[in-house]
Amino acid sequence: MLGIYFSGTGNSRYALEVFLKEYDNDSVMFSIEDKNLFEHIKNHDEIVFSYPVQYSAVPKFLSDFIDKHSELWNGKRVFIIATMALFSGDGAGVLGRLLKKYGAIVRGGLHLQMPDSIADEKVLKRSFEKNVRLVEKATGKIEKAVINIKNGQYPQEGLGIFSWLAGFLSQRLWFGYRTRKYSDKLKIDADQCIGCAKCAKLCPTENIVMKDNKAMGKNKCTACYRCVNTCPKQAITLLGKTVIEQTVIEKYL
Repeated sequence: MLGIYFSGTGNSRYALEVFLKEYDNDSVMFSIEDKNLFEHIKNHDEIVFSYPVQYSAVPKFLSDFIDKHSELWNGKRVFIIATMALFSGDGAGVLGRLLKKYGAIVRGGLHLQMPDSIADEKVLKRSFEKNVRLVEKATGKIEKAVINIKNGQYPQEGLGIFSWLAGFLSQRLWFGYRTRKYSDKLKIDADQCIGCAKCAKLCPTENIVMKDNKAMGKNKCTACYRCVNTCPKQAITLLGKTVIEQTVIEKYL
């Protein structure tokens, strides 16, 4: 089995690592940013995707990846893991429908509640202890799902019509526009920036560049929140004005 992930703060990467470890020690996994991924996709018929939903939608960077390589998905058997801070309705379904468009066979979906990655908003912030328990619960859910899959019973979370309605009415109808294009709203406080370039190196879309030893955002942010959560000076924001808490998966393991 081939695992493919797109991850901002590590939630989706961690979920895939646990899944593949339980499923098959011979499985391999790659970020969609890996230059060697395409050859591996060609050589695998069974694929598991793991990604964070944004407003019950697929991050722009991930949907572009699927569209750009549309010829790769025909006949692939796919399982989808969707990570989220609270609720997404059809988090796995949105990616599943896109892959089906290109001929993939979607076998199931799994939804995992994980620590919130939107570092510059107070909504959904939890204590350290609650985040640790969230990760522990998600780990147990993954392990149980793998047992069921090995018995031929694939979880179907996020794939039905009622899930679609929940995702559309609760989030995409109101906020879906945020993921249809890249954002130009990333803000970097030049006075706080120390020029370490960590954000530029981590950015999947090369949206951040260094100029005069200062980081600068352009207009191609996919809202993965890597830079906001890892800036040592908390100089970067996107939706909010101040960094409330930086959350990366390693804090809770």
